[in-house]
Amino acid sequence: MHALSIPTWIIHISSVIEWIVAIWLIWTYGELTNNHNWWGLSLAMLPALVSAMCACTWHYFDNAESLEWLVTLQATMTLVGNFTLWAAAFLIWRSTKSPDTVEPKPIKSEP
Repeated sequence: MHALSIPTWIIHISSVIEWIVAIWLIWTYGELTNNHNWWGLSLAMLPALVSAMCACTWHYFDNAESLEWLVTLQATMTLVGNFTLWAAAFLIWRSTKSPDTVEPKPIKSEP
């Protein structure tokens, strides 16, 4: 494993562990608040987790040319993950809007 130093490995692995914990905490928050849109956020985080695991796997095998497809998979999962996270955030935002909310009317100035 000459590709990364020990401190860099610690950062990579701890980041993956933190991401897993964050997914679990967000899922739990969705259960506690009974807002299942938070479950969507935790599921939307999975492509980014796959991306991180691709990077760690590729580095673990010393960036082997035979595993170069992992780089493409990592990039794809990062792209997919960005879109899924955006969509999940939008759904959470939309769930916070009350259906009783009345749109404000523009103020007309009197002559």
